[in-house]
Parts: sequence; structure tokens; C-alpha cells
Amino acid sequence: MIITRRLEFDSGHRIPDHRSLCRHLHGHRYALEVTVSGDVTRMDGNPRNGMVLDFSEIKTLMRQHVVDVWDHAFLAYQGDRQILDFLESLPDHRTVVLDVVPTAENLAAKAFELLAPHINSLCDKALTLENVRIYETPNCWADAARPK
Repeated sequence: MIITRRLEFDSGHRIPDHRSLCRHLHGHRYALEVTVSGDVTRMDGNPRNGMVLDFSEIKTLMRQHVVDVWDHAFLAYQGDRQILDFLESLPDHRTVVLDVVPTAENLAAKAFELLAPHINSLCDKALTLENVRIYETPNCWADAARPK
């Protein structure tokens, strides 16, 4: 069985080598979808009876490792020294420095990397992180899927 939880957050970024408008500082209302697979629990009296996992457990993990870290932050590439110098000049500015350019593709892969080690800590049965999807806009998204 496969289940998916979605959360939204706001962040700024720029794509320094882009040839169009995305090279400028701007922001998005991102949506993060996390898809997990596992067996449905079939045990009377178990709080997960009929579920792979309680959606709130996935939500907690998503918030702890991605959403609360990236929300209302500027996601900056460590190689974008010009922007990092500017952001460091702003007192108490919320900046997340990434080792990749903050494209939708790289953010999906980074979120997958951040979440994957924690999926099985959610309960006492085998779960698999199948996919992480980042919507940059309602019409544009990237998926980071588990290698087959």
C-alpha cells in the first residue's frame, strides 16, 4: 500500500546561472509531498489498525527535517558567494545554505536525502520512502523517487 502526505511552505531562492527571470531573488509557495509504502496494519486494538501509518506521523517527520527548516528561509547555493555575502549582511536573516543549486529537482532530491534515514523510525514495521515531490508552482514539480 502507498500513502502520501502533503505540506506547504514559503521560501525564497535564486538560480544564479539561469538565463531568465529565475536568476533574480524571488520566492515560491512550495508544496512537499512524501510518499511511503508499507503493509496495512491488521490488528484489533492497534492505533494503526487499517493504516500503513498515521498521516500525522509523516507530517511530524516532514516538519522536523524539511518544512520547519526551509519555511520562510532563503535557500541559497553555497557557490553563490554574491548572494551569501548579501544575506550575511542582514541581521538575523533566515538563510539555509545548500550544497546544490536550489532548483525544484535538487530540492526534491535533498528532501529525499533528509527524510529517508528517518522513515523506519516512525513505527515498528518496515516502511519505504518511495517518492518526494516538490511543487515549485501548481503547474511545475520535480520528483525524487526511490531507486528501483
